[in-house]
Amino acid sequence: MQENEIPRLGGWSEAELDRAFAAVAREVEKSAASIRSAEDKEQYRLRWLGRRQGRLKAISDAWLKGAPDLDTKKRIGQRFNTLKAEIDRLLELAGAGESGSELDAEAIDITLPGTQRKLGAEHPLIRTWNEIVAVFQRMGYSVGVGPEVETDYYNFESLNFPPGHPARDTQDTLVIVGQERKPLRDRLLMRTHTSPVQIRTMEQQQPPVRIIIPGKVHRNDAADATHYPIFHQVEGLCVDTNITFGDLKGTLDAAMKAFFGSSVKTRFFPSFFPFTEPSADVQISCPFCGGAGCRKCKQSGWIELLGCGMVDPAVFGFVQGKQPGYDPKKVSGFAFGMGIDRIAMMKYGIGDIGLLYSGDLRFLEQFA
Repeated sequence: MQENEIPRLGGWSEAELDRAFAAVAREVEKSAASIRSAEDKEQYRLRWLGRRQGRLKAISDAWLKGAPDLDTKKRIGQRFNTLKAEIDRLLELAGAGESGSELDAEAIDITLPGTQRKLGAEHPLIRTWNEIVAVFQRMGYSVGVGPEVETDYYNFESLNFPPGHPARDTQDTLVIVGQERKPLRDRLLMRTHTSPVQIRTMEQQQPPVRIIIPGKVHRNDAADATHYPIFHQVEGLCVDTNITFGDLKGTLDAAMKAFFGSSVKTRFFPSFFPFTEPSADVQISCPFCGGAGCRKCKQSGWIELLGCGMVDPAVFGFVQGKQPGYDPKKVSGFAFGMGIDRIAMMKYGIGDIGLLYSGDLRFLEQFA
């Protein structure tokens, strides 16, 4: 019988089937004995088990499909399965190999360390975000989150921005279409600051509260080197009994020293925010020139960084309906907020805020 020739059946009797399958089994064993490498093993597998030109498929086409009745097909099928199992067994034995063979040389040592995957670096915004949050977490603040699509009530009214208040105009708001039929306080908009999370937190939690709120905010600003319709803020809120402006100054001074270095100084100037009274703007001594004056501080030696103030009692009044514990006669608190984008730009010397959102790998790879 030639190498690729399939034995011919002289009939369909048990003896004839045994004879034909025994001849094929001898050929299977003879072929397996010649396996010396992984390539030989793959050739053996393809020769016998290949889906298109494998000998088992050819035998099936010649014998099984040509059987005259179901009983004969069953007897051939049983022998066929036994033959296939023998081929699988011989393949498994060939894979075990002997020490020093090519198969052993190609084996994988699972005790070796895996290939380390290269992970991307933190985006400068995310890095700055995490560093600021970590400073306040070490001071005992928890992290709060809230929806970016807010109601007018949480974004403005509950923060002491009544309808028609001129301070609303300073926050060019992106509103959701189709809200005209709703009462003003229920109309949806893209939040202009993360302050609504302060109200939501107080509604759900009795004092004391110490929370830091980082997040994305939206305003209808034309994009230029320092403005973008999307940016990030981090705000803080502390409410308890006997909280004073001195606590606010001490907290922010300690936070700025932790973030920019122990030599940094802070100073406060009177300001106005509808939801705090009194309010202040905070400047820090320039951490880049030590107060001597440089390009980053516009030669002044100081950089204005954030706004803050004592929580206006009117804000507690909006919360009292859901949490009576916020009686302005019994509790007090302070709040503060700063722009993450601006701090990241200042820290890393970024001249255009648009670069933070461009996705340009040439820019981002500088922070890897």
